[in-house]
Amino acid sequence: MHPLRRLFNHARQYRRDAWIASIYSLLNKIFDILPEILIGVAVDVVVNQKASFLAGLGVVEPRDQLLLLAALTVLIWVGESLFQYLYDVRWRNLAQNLQHDLRMEAYQHVQQLELAYFERNRSGNLLAILNEDINQMERFFNGGFNSLIQVFFGSVMVGGVFFFLTKELAFLALIPVPFILYGAFWFQSRLARRYTSVREAAGALATRLNNNLLGIATVKAYAAEEIESQHIRSASDAYRQKNAEAIRLSAAITPVIRIAILAGFTVTLLYGGFMTLNGELGVGSYSALVYLTQRLLWPLTGLAELTDLYQRSMASIQRVMNLLDSPLAIQYGGKPLELSSVKGDIRFAGVRFAYDAQSGQPALDGFDLHIPAGKTVALVGATGGGKSTITKLLLRFYDPQQGQILLDGENIASLDLQQLRRAIGYVAQDTFLTDASIAENIAYGQPDAGIDAIIAAAKAAEAHEFVERLPEGYDTQVGERGMKLSGGQRQRLALARAILKNPPILILDEATSAVDNETEAAIQRSLNKLVVGRTSIIIAHRLSTVRHADCIHVLEHGRIIQSGSHTELLESGGPYAELWKLQTGEL
Repeated sequence: MHPLRRLFNHARQYRRDAWIASIYSLLNKIFDILPEILIGVAVDVVVNQKASFLAGLGVVEPRDQLLLLAALTVLIWVGESLFQYLYDVRWRNLAQNLQHDLRMEAYQHVQQLELAYFERNRSGNLLAILNEDINQMERFFNGGFNSLIQVFFGSVMVGGVFFFLTKELAFLALIPVPFILYGAFWFQSRLARRYTSVREAAGALATRLNNNLLGIATVKAYAAEEIESQHIRSASDAYRQKNAEAIRLSAAITPVIRIAILAGFTVTLLYGGFMTLNGELGVGSYSALVYLTQRLLWPLTGLAELTDLYQRSMASIQRVMNLLDSPLAIQYGGKPLELSSVKGDIRFAGVRFAYDAQSGQPALDGFDLHIPAGKTVALVGATGGGKSTITKLLLRFYDPQQGQILLDGENIASLDLQQLRRAIGYVAQDTFLTDASIAENIAYGQPDAGIDAIIAAAKAAEAHEFVERLPEGYDTQVGERGMKLSGGQRQRLALARAILKNPPILILDEATSAVDNETEAAIQRSLNKLVVGRTSIIIAHRLSTVRHADCIHVLEHGRIIQSGSHTELLESGGPYAELWKLQTGEL
């Protein structure tokens, strides 16, 4: 399906605006062409006077004819200016509104895509679609659409005047038009593939830039600036080469069209002039036709720029629509889940999950786990054992290929996805803070929370003291991804965020692994209070942080190989006891 049809099938609410804007463009073009006709009529009045075309309509006196032409000229210029204003406002507003709505819809759709989608697709490419591709579409609607309409209808109307005045000359003057149009579409069809490649190269470049900027500290620490500059240079060269391929073709359009225009104008000038000298064509008509030939053919030189803009925009629209058509593997909605009714009893039953469902090694295989409501369980074991996978499945970042996960006896796949996630507090090792104030970050999951509740949560997370020392306190901006704060400070704010949310289920995924001993002790004191009375899942490598859990499960290759309390596991020996001795220095 053509990209524009796909776009307007999707954005049906803008069809009426597009039609009204098109009508204004058409009316403006009608008034735009009339002055050339008036020039021919004026020449006719001056040459033929009482025998002119207007005299035949009842205005006999040449002075009256000129006064009438002056009045018509004013009327035509006012009409042209009015409709230019109207189409300009309509097209620009349409472009801005469509750009805004499409960007928001695409972003909201991206937010609902499963994590596996982001593993398959580069973030820079998504940024290019959400930003540059949508901006490219906006540029086309800002001016390109109107230009296409005016070129097309202008050609039709001028051609009609030609045939009305002299069919013989019209056929000769219009001979280049089909060749011009065919050439433009010929170029267009070949530009389409090139501009798709250009957009893909732009996405790859954006991915590389985004990745390097996020990891700028690591780049500097390893003195890898030149290496990364070379990577950017390679990506930028690829983008430049793709553009160069398109430019070589698009630059040829205008010279080809100019040659065709020259042929049409020369025919009108010479053949029309001979007809006028032979008395077969009036002087006024000849004057009008010479002006109209330029009016007909010269705008066609703009087809080069229009074709270029059009193809860039169609490639961009196609990419945006393809993104919007990406299916949601995990559907939002489902059975309502009242937060107050969640007890927090969790059960994994025969769960099998592999990140690569086709051929990958399963992260969990035949996995069974029961977490009673209100209890604290810990998941420990070597990296790759499946600990974080359990939390991702519980949050429904992914769905298992086999088995089911139950919350209070209900399959979580049947529950409303947003309400399920609102019932879970999640504190990860890699803390995400948005570029906003400290207060806004603590209230991230509870935007209506008052400042008193925010401060209480910060105190519970032992974050209040360092926040108070900041120049602007809770109004301090944390910067992109919280870069103005230390790792321990970010972790305490993440914990305050979970405390304020007050969820019935809490997940702590290596929440203290990247902080110093003092910060860990402070966070641990907060955690000991936070887990009371709620179902808590703690993932940790440091066994000292989980020894007070009601039950500790040791995972290996996606299966539980040991379970029990800290004391029971030490007494029974095995992997847990060996790991404890290793960490405490007893080995």
